[in-house]
Amino acid sequence: MLIQQIRNATIKIHYGGKVFLVDPWLAPKDGFGCFAGLPESIPFKTPDSQKTFISMPICPLPTTVDEILSDVDYYIVTHIHPDHIDMEMDGTVGNVLNKETPVLVQNDEDAQIFVRSGFKDVRILPQSGLSIGEVTVTNVPARHGVTIPCGSAMGFMMEGEEKTLYLAGDTIWYEQVEKSLRRFQPGVIILNACAAELVDFGRLIMDAADVAEVIAHAPEADIIISHMDNVAHASLSRTSLREKLESQNLLSKVKIPADGETLSF
Repeated sequence: MLIQQIRNATIKIHYGGKVFLVDPWLAPKDGFGCFAGLPESIPFKTPDSQKTFISMPICPLPTTVDEILSDVDYYIVTHIHPDHIDMEMDGTVGNVLNKETPVLVQNDEDAQIFVRSGFKDVRILPQSGLSIGEVTVTNVPARHGVTIPCGSAMGFMMEGEEKTLYLAGDTIWYEQVEKSLRRFQPGVIILNACAAELVDFGRLIMDAADVAEVIAHAPEADIIISHMDNVAHASLSRTSLREKLESQNLLSKVKIPADGETLSF
């Protein structure tokens, strides 16, 4: 198993002889713009008003788009938010992706957006699991917000001859994450953990306390931290998360890869 942290939640996974590109947000640095430029109809307001003017993505891609897209067998999009998939003003998504490459999504609503965007093979990932060669990919629940969910989102499990991989997606720690850990016993876990916040939804994804819960419930797993240092509404950076985990003697339990870094398991 190879896991390459590309940028933000974009990850390239080599698993069971297949290559999966997760949440491909491939815009250039500053290409999305800032929250201040969004229409009033989009309720994305940051608790810190100064963050409203920070352009995103904050960092450039670590390599070329062509290299990122090379040899990809499947795209997996955990949900359609503009920091997980490139979005156009006309509502289409993934304009730089190969429209012939199959896309796995969480539900029919997201599937229809990809179909309208010209993708030829769009599949809804079921909670009963989908077989792809020797790999089974299963949709697992996620809760994208502590106040109210900021839309629906999913995580997923990959099972095969290698260790089971759990990518939790945009979620906080809650009972369904605990149930997924208990049911699947994953050996490798990827957590989105910059503690991003929006006014109407509260904290959207994991913070240091949530990471500590995962460590406590999966003490033998290799844990990878993703979704760092590229969105304006983040409350934690790689540096500050390291400091918080180190203060709890938990830093040795996780890996926090740099953009472009590849880990092997």
